[in-house]
Amino acid sequence: MKKILNIVSSAKGNNSYSIKLSNAIIDKLLAAYPDSQVKTHDLTANPLPHLFEDQVAAFYTPAEQRTDDHKKLVSYSDQAIQDLKEADFVVIGVPLYNFNIPSSLKSWIDNIVRHNITFKYENGAPQGMVVNKKVYLAMATGGIYSEGPMKPYDFAEPFLRFILSFIGLNDITTFRVEGTAIPDLANAAFPKAVETVNEHVF
Repeated sequence: MKKILNIVSSAKGNNSYSIKLSNAIIDKLLAAYPDSQVKTHDLTANPLPHLFEDQVAAFYTPAEQRTDDHKKLVSYSDQAIQDLKEADFVVIGVPLYNFNIPSSLKSWIDNIVRHNITFKYENGAPQGMVVNKKVYLAMATGGIYSEGPMKPYDFAEPFLRFILSFIGLNDITTFRVEGTAIPDLANAAFPKAVETVNEHVF
C-alpha cells in the first residue's frame, strides 16, 4: 500500500486549476496503485504558522528541555514532517502568486526544512534526509511560463526544485496548466494539462 500526501495551497477552492490538476495526478496514482491512501493538507483551511521568534526558539531547544508551550509550537512542524516522511508520493498544488509560491506554501516549506531532522551537514556540505519519494508539482498560471519571454519570471518552480532537493527530494516532475487568463488559450489549457498527466507513466 502506498501513501500519497496532497498539499493544497490555492485560495480558490473548487475554482482552482492547481487543485484540479493535483486531483488528476492523484487519480492516475490511484489507478497505478489502487490500494493507496491519500492524506490532504489544505494549507488555506489549516495553515501552518509562519515562523516567529518563539517557534524558532522552540526548534532549537533540546527536546528534553522543552516546555509545554515549546512542544505545542514544535508539534505543527513535527506533524508536517511526519506526514512527509511517511508518504511515498507527494503532490503539491502550486498556483503562481506574484511570480512565486503562495505564502501558505512557503510556511509549509519553512516548517519542514529543519536542521538535523530533514537535512544535515556532513563535512561542510548539506545532505538531505528525506529520500526515496516522488514529488509531483501541479502548477497553475494565467500566463505562459514554461517557455517564452515570461519563463525567467517563474520563481516558483526553481525555488521548489532547489529547496525540496535540499532535503533529499530529488525526483520531481512538474505538470502545468497555463494560459488560463489568455482568451485564445483558456479553454484548452486544462484539457491540455490533463493530457500530459495521462501520457505520463506513474
